[in-house]
Amino acid sequence: MSGHSKWHNIQGRKNAQDAKRGKIFQKLSRDLYTAAKAGGVDPDGNPGLRLVMEKAKAANMPKDNVQRALDKASGAGGANYQELTYEGYGPAGIAVLVEALTDNTNRTASNIRTAFKHSGGELGTSGSVAFQFERKGYIEIPRDEDAPEVDEDQLFEDMLEAGADDMKTYDDQFEIYTDPKAFPEVRDALEAKGYKLVNDEVTMIADNPMEVPADKAETLAKLVDELENDDDVSAVYTTAE
Repeated sequence: MSGHSKWHNIQGRKNAQDAKRGKIFQKLSRDLYTAAKAGGVDPDGNPGLRLVMEKAKAANMPKDNVQRALDKASGAGGANYQELTYEGYGPAGIAVLVEALTDNTNRTASNIRTAFKHSGGELGTSGSVAFQFERKGYIEIPRDEDAPEVDEDQLFEDMLEAGADDMKTYDDQFEIYTDPKAFPEVRDALEAKGYKLVNDEVTMIADNPMEVPADKAETLAKLVDELENDDDVSAVYTTAE
């Protein structure tokens, strides 16, 4: 029995690691597609794409995954991919925004609608929840025992000088927010000053995050997982605090 339990625990950890790795690859695929769509698939002439490709290499993302994202951006193979946004409400009225990249809109819409139904949520109409989010550049700098010590006042000065808009301080991290257009310059300026950035991306931030009731938290997590595990889904955002 103990042997089975040990195997179960190891398998559980492996599944969790695989899921985390899959989400990292999913985000990188989205970033590769976006960068290639904006500036072309040649990294020598597209600094934004080159940066994402370096991140993909550091994350050990398979070359096939990278090429697939570039093919989608260039239209290779004759596939016509569309960028779509779906909006809806999950448990406890939490707003959910889903970004998808698909070559089959009927399949994607059906899968997303089914995911909402599984959680007792409901897929809404265009504009029903999007107004609750704002696109921003987001930079996360750790302040735990394994990270270099950061002087909060100095970081605040540096991020303002770089062109960032706001900074939030927590026990374990600093969160910096920027205008999406200023994001690359802010990120590069902070990196040049030696700050360790554990997360940096242009994302959707909820204007007024809501606390999720304890009895609904697991159901919401399952909804987000089901959506993120769909191959057509590139990002999921919620107003959950």
